[in-house]
Amino acid sequence: MKNFIVTLLGIIIAFSASSQDFSIGPKIGVSQANISVTGDDFVSGDDNLGYHVGLFVRMGGNSIFIQPEFLYTNTGGSFIQKQTNGTDISIDANFNRVDIPFMFGFKLADFFRLQAGPIASILIDYRIEDALQVPLDVDYNTSTIGYQAGIGFDIGNFILDLKYENSLGKISKSNPNFPTDQRQNQIIVSAGFRLF
Repeated sequence: MKNFIVTLLGIIIAFSASSQDFSIGPKIGVSQANISVTGDDFVSGDDNLGYHVGLFVRMGGNSIFIQPEFLYTNTGGSFIQKQTNGTDISIDANFNRVDIPFMFGFKLADFFRLQAGPIASILIDYRIEDALQVPLDVDYNTSTIGYQAGIGFDIGNFILDLKYENSLGKISKSNPNFPTDQRQNQIIVSAGFRLF
């Protein structure tokens, strides 16, 4: 994770030195997220509504740009643990993270963008509990790497992004009680305002 952040900072510095365009501003948005699970006794559950707030920076030229973001994100999802007696257990997970997406993009017109790139997520805290709100003992990784891809629109100083995010690795550590590979994925809609 440290190497990832150092690499991102190096790219930002190199791009900012040669970029024709530099923008910075606040960004907020919502997401529809779920947890994709694999395992004999587990299935994915309902989607959860989340939110994020933070800052974006855009650097580049007339057609190619980079857009790193620094976001506080609340997200989660649910999954179901199947039981042999037929009484399935619904499990809800909620995560508070610092997300650092790093988008590489192409401007196809003055207002339309295509973008994709990696995202580093640092877990601040989490809550996982069953339907009776009993906390469960599941240990989640403190940092994960994923990817995002999507489209964007620029209308004056306003930006609008629609992206899909998925994890490149499992988000939970190995646990005998939860022998499953859990991965967070979400659809993200966000808006920002370029201060300059």
